Amino acid sequence: MSVFSNRPSIGITALGSYAPERVVPNAHFEAYMDTNAEWIESRTGIRERHFAAPDEYTSDVGVGAVRDMLSRDPDALKEVDAVICATVSPDALMPSTAALIAMQVGLTGAAAFDLSTACSGFVYALSVASGLIQSGVARRVLVVGAEALSKIVDQQDRGTAILFGDGAGAAVVGPVPEGLGFQEFIMGADGAGGPSLYLRCVAPTLPGGFEMGQSVGMNGREVFKFAVRVLGDSGQKVLQKSGLTSADVDWVIPHQANVRIIEAAVERFGIPMSKTVVNLDRYGNTSSATVPLALHEAVRDGRVQDSQQLLLIAFGGGLSWVAGTMKWWGGAPSLRADAASALAGVGA
Repeated sequence: MSVFSNRPSIGITALGSYAPERVVPNAHFEAYMDTNAEWIESRTGIRERHFAAPDEYTSDVGVGAVRDMLSRDPDALKEVDAVICATVSPDALMPSTAALIAMQVGLTGAAAFDLSTACSGFVYALSVASGLIQSGVARRVLVVGAEALSKIVDQQDRGTAILFGDGAGAAVVGPVPEGLGFQEFIMGADGAGGPSLYLRCVAPTLPGGFEMGQSVGMNGREVFKFAVRVLGDSGQKVLQKSGLTSADVDWVIPHQANVRIIEAAVERFGIPMSKTVVNLDRYGNTSSATVPLALHEAVRDGRVQDSQQLLLIAFGGGLSWVAGTMKWWGGAPSLRADAASALAGVGA
């Protein structure tokens, strides 16, 4: 049985998102690659993605998400004294992208660091932020999942180029009304899976001698099998740890890698796709940005509402995995449905 009821109530108090202006449809790849738009969509569920401008990088898209948040809630960053940026495409190894974002949004002096677990990074960072607040180290934490993956993916490689896009989501983590907010998290990683999904930095090889190329490398077949297993297993475990069942879940917010992975994973713990938020058709895989982009869209169009039960699940390089449960609090300005989005039935 979960003991989360004995903890301070901590959750998300503000949200924002951003996608670069350039939209890249599947047909873009037909001009220079042995593929076609219909094949890409049938295999992945992706129709289009966003690419950053030539002079637009991860800190820029991260700042865009924070400014989107502030446009709805100008006071969202009050009392924020720590910034975490989940990313695998940082502007630089130092300074951290979190520090660059903090500098540009008026949080100079706040603790700032990057977190690198690839696509599971945003949910990992929510857990870390909650821990910082519970321990008294921070009052409120700005968590940003931001990527400029188009800069690090080999655009000639059909196995990766068609999958990834750029974007960012931002959330402030802080106190929420009693009984709402985060409940439980489960996190894990297995470095032995590194050769299945990797990006070289300093070392030319992984331990054991596996040689890495210069761009993102992925064994799609192995990642697919891993993802279906760990998403299903971690989802089941975090529900059990929270004292919940699949029937209690109002919405699943999964990492948006491949619609087939999502379908297979939620089937493992008995939640229908009608309760699963999917927007990868318009964004592709934005790694650490997928979960906040999907969550913010579902909040803005009115699907996610106050006091609903959410399940967040993600996997990523590492190979890593994470799952979290939370009771949604929708009382802040940026956490309410946007009238235009709700009318149109789409998000940001």
